[in-house]
Amino acid sequence: MTMSGNSSVMVVDKSAQLPVLADRNGLVSYFEKIKNFPVLSEDEEKALIVDFKQNHNLEAAHRLVVSHLRLAAKIALTYRHYGLPLADLISEANIGLMQAVKKFDLEKKVRLSTYAIWWIKAAINDFILRSWSLVKIGTVAAQKKLFYNLGRIKAKLGIYENKALEPAVVRQIAAELVVDEKDVVEMNQRLGGDTSLNVSVGDADDDLERIDMLVDKRQNAEALLAGRQEAAQKHKMLQKCLEKLSDREAYIIRERMLTDKPQTLEDIGVKFAVSRERVRQIEKKAFEHLAALMKEEAAALTA
Repeated sequence: MTMSGNSSVMVVDKSAQLPVLADRNGLVSYFEKIKNFPVLSEDEEKALIVDFKQNHNLEAAHRLVVSHLRLAAKIALTYRHYGLPLADLISEANIGLMQAVKKFDLEKKVRLSTYAIWWIKAAINDFILRSWSLVKIGTVAAQKKLFYNLGRIKAKLGIYENKALEPAVVRQIAAELVVDEKDVVEMNQRLGGDTSLNVSVGDADDDLERIDMLVDKRQNAEALLAGRQEAAQKHKMLQKCLEKLSDREAYIIRERMLTDKPQTLEDIGVKFAVSRERVRQIEKKAFEHLAALMKEEAAALTA
């Protein structure tokens, strides 16, 4: 682990003495290893932070990181139903933890663990959003809206169980967030899941749950490479299909669905001298057209 205390650069080094998830049974071994790192007292934590910030002592940073690996893993476990390998979620959580250690200072008047929670969750959230396929989940804009708001809206409607939504509820949520109904259904499926594995095992003070003891079924190197190749192929297909749309349709799709900061319906309406509602209609039609083109392209590849 290489961390610079006076710059914005942080590099994860292969020489870092952090536990790794290296094989098929890596999760069980990893959890056993991180249980052995002692929890720091407040005074110990402060001394290490001062040593790292003032003396750029990477050993101090290392101790701060490893003492919080259980926290990072525990947060990562709460995201395990999002359809991604648990080992990858834990790795991203550890990256967020390292960022928190690098940026933390004692003027924040909180313990490092409190500050690190935000960075860990931010790293995992970013990883999930980057990992989910555009083709499978819909649009980037819709994906982000649903990811961050579906749980809140369901709670407002008094829906707390992870089960299929009634058609009327789907329509209501889709209308409120201005997204497609099928995206609501798919996101709800992604965010749901069986919670029966949340049962704690071992001693009462042990953070391990039943899920922790499952064998790591992470893809091997060949499968990971195939996944990357598939993602690149999907991106190429998307660009090819976009070229078949009209200029106006392609512009609206790109500016509304394929950017991190989508334009508003009003802004696009001004550009094309049409109403907000007309832009929404064009957007819906363009997306349906694009989805059909993508389906045709995929069928042609497998023919």
